[in-house]
Amino acid sequence: MALECQPEAAPDQPTYLELTYEKGDIVAIDGQPMSPATVLETLNKIGGDNGIGRLDIVENRFVGMKSRGCYETPGGTIMLKAHRAIESLTLDREAAHLKDELMPRYAKVIYNGFWWSEERKMLQEMIDYSQRHVNGDVRVKLYKGSVSVVGRRSPDSLFDESIATFEDDAGSYDQKDAEGFIKLNALRMRIAASKGRKF
Repeated sequence: MALECQPEAAPDQPTYLELTYEKGDIVAIDGQPMSPATVLETLNKIGGDNGIGRLDIVENRFVGMKSRGCYETPGGTIMLKAHRAIESLTLDREAAHLKDELMPRYAKVIYNGFWWSEERKMLQEMIDYSQRHVNGDVRVKLYKGSVSVVGRRSPDSLFDESIATFEDDAGSYDQKDAEGFIKLNALRMRIAASKGRKF
């Protein structure tokens, strides 16, 4: 699928979309339920109209060579940006970090043609487990080749404004609690400094 236009020739007015997620998958666009195939088809069309998703990369092929690839992935570009946004609300910090470590391995397994392998199935189980609470809506703005997240909400959000303020948090967070944490985390650097090492 070729992009409808160069980013510079895209409409002068931005396009806004609301993507609805259930267990990490987009199930509706602007409230209209869709199958996964229709989601991708729709985002490819709308993204292409807005000049989204043109990539020029040099890849390391499985057989050992480097290869230049020019791709057009309007739908994939929108989906990745929005998915990261809903995960930022719903995934626990360590679960998010672990998933970030797994994704390059998962991509490599698929890229190298091992879809039916045991390792891909094992990784899939972990990824699916991580997506149990990735539910909600993400609003994106498409404008001349860029995708911006302009809103997100989730019934499974881990964000709590009363805690995140660091001010009137009803006692849920005490700044003094950080003293021991900072001291312990700095121990290796204090030891190195005592041995004359400079950072």
